[in-house]
Amino acid sequence: MTARQTLIAPSILSSDFSRLGDEVEAVANAGADWIHLDVMDGHFVPNITFGPPIIKAIRGRTDKVFDCHLMIAPADPYLAAFADAGCDIITVHAEAGPHLHRSLQTIRNLGKKAGVSLNPSTPENVLEYVLDELDLVLLMTVNPGFGGQAFIPSVVEKIRRIKALIGDRPIDIEIDGGVSPETAGAVVAAGANVLVAGSAVFKGDGEQAYAKNIAAIRQAAG
Repeated sequence: MTARQTLIAPSILSSDFSRLGDEVEAVANAGADWIHLDVMDGHFVPNITFGPPIIKAIRGRTDKVFDCHLMIAPADPYLAAFADAGCDIITVHAEAGPHLHRSLQTIRNLGKKAGVSLNPSTPENVLEYVLDELDLVLLMTVNPGFGGQAFIPSVVEKIRRIKALIGDRPIDIEIDGGVSPETAGAVVAAGANVLVAGSAVFKGDGEQAYAKNIAAIRQAAG
C-alpha cells in the first residue's frame, strides 16, 4: 500500500478569535490542507470554545476541508447541526457516549466523513468493531481541553498499533496535540498522515509567518 500524503490541519483554537474569518483565510492561503475545528463543551473537557453558528459564519472564507473534532458529550443530538454548518469530517470521542457505532452511522448518513478520537489513556481495541464505519482515527497526544500542551511520547507506539489494525483500509490517522517540527517526524514515521497544529502554526503575525510555520512542520514530517 502506498503511503498517504501528509496533510497539515491548523487548529483555529490558537488563532486570534477577534479576527477569526481573516485568520481562517490567512492560514488557508498559507498552505493549510484542512482547517481543524476544536469544539469543546465545558463538560466532556474543561473548556468551552464555539459551536455550529461560528463554523457556519466562517465556512464561506475558504473551500478547504473543515475537520470538526467534537469534544462534547453527548454528541449525537448535535451531529446534524455541525453537518449543516459546513463540516466535512465530524469526529466524535469514543469516550463521549455509549453508542459509538450509531454515532458514526449517523455522521455518514448525513453525508459526512466519520472519525473517532481516542484520549491518551484509551486503548485502541475500542476501534475493532467500528473500523468499517471509519474514515479517520484521531489520536490525542495531549489530554484534551486546552491548546499548547506538551506532546505525550507514549502515543507514538499507539500510532503504530493502530496503523497495523487499520491494515489496507483507506482510513486517515490524525494526531492532535503538541505537534511541531520537533514531533512531526516521529508521528509520521509511525503511520500518521494528518497533523493538527495550533500554536506551532499560529506563531507570528499573518499569512507569511503561518506559511513559514506550516512549511517547517511539513519538512520535518518528511
